[in-house]
Amino acid sequence: MEPALLITLIVIAVVLVLLIVWIWVTYNRLTKNRIRVDEAWSDITVQLKRRADLIPNLINTVAGYAQHEQRVFSEVTQARSETLSASTPGEASVAENHLQGALRSLFAVAEAYPQLQASNNFTQLQRDLVQTEDKIQSSRRYYNGSVRELNTSIKVFPNNVVAGPFGFSEREFFDVADRAAISEPPRVQF
Repeated sequence: MEPALLITLIVIAVVLVLLIVWIWVTYNRLTKNRIRVDEAWSDITVQLKRRADLIPNLINTVAGYAQHEQRVFSEVTQARSETLSASTPGEASVAENHLQGALRSLFAVAEAYPQLQASNNFTQLQRDLVQTEDKIQSSRRYYNGSVRELNTSIKVFPNNVVAGPFGFSEREFFDVADRAAISEPPRVQF
């Protein structure tokens, strides 16, 4: 075999090996980003479920003092149901808007009852809700950061050469249409 042909074959083999290694590394990086996004979404759903679990107790506590506010209670219950059934960031965003508005109405009702405000059960539920809202905001930030990283990795060249054929697709941010509704957690301190 001629030395020039041997050198050409070695160069081709090295280039192929480098290409395979590059595809492998890129695929693994994209997979890690996708898993991070899935994990972050799972964290959000856990916190949304935790908050949803607090709401019936909150409704029952307020209802003990304000039985005539059935409209508010049914709005909160409906919004809670929307939150629990949301399976995508878009659906969760819509549900978040509804729930925040319903909780504001519930706490507005609670402000009219000083005995309720002095209740230890109500005070503890308020504290738990505020802590959960903080965790939801933190989880939302982490999720959106993970989505940004994944989406950027998918779009940039040369990663997009690997992303497309291997089925990597962009993810949806957990954003809300009414930013004012979630700019701060529902006011639960009296």
